[in-house]
Amino acid sequence: MSEIKHLYPTGRGFSQVVIAKGDRHIVISGQCSFDAVGKIVGVNEIAIQTDRILKNIKQGLSKAGASFDELVKMTNFVVDYDREKREQIQLVRDRYISVDAGSASTVIGVTKLVNDDLLLEIEAHAIR
Repeated sequence: MSEIKHLYPTGRGFSQVVIAKGDRHIVISGQCSFDAVGKIVGVNEIAIQTDRILKNIKQGLSKAGASFDELVKMTNFVVDYDREKREQIQLVRDRYISVDAGSASTVIGVTKLVNDDLLLEIEAHAIR
């Protein structure tokens, strides 16, 4: 069982500081909006891509015996980052991650990802 403390939660799904103690560190590589057969889901739709990515992360966490409650850090890479994309991502994240006690989080604007149809990539770290 992990022990996770969220300091200075922002109310926007992430905390400024996360202190975690556990015996298993789970690292999930940057996830993109690929389905089970490698097809891109939600071309040109940041909200749909965000949902697919978070489903992929949830599946990875579950296979490791963890959940979004045990996330300690997420890094978001957003193509052509702007406020509208951030707001759409946030609306989807709020369905998966507690707005009062989310992980530490960083958003980085990038010019492109591994495929031109991808708008977002998220990597995640959890402690179990």
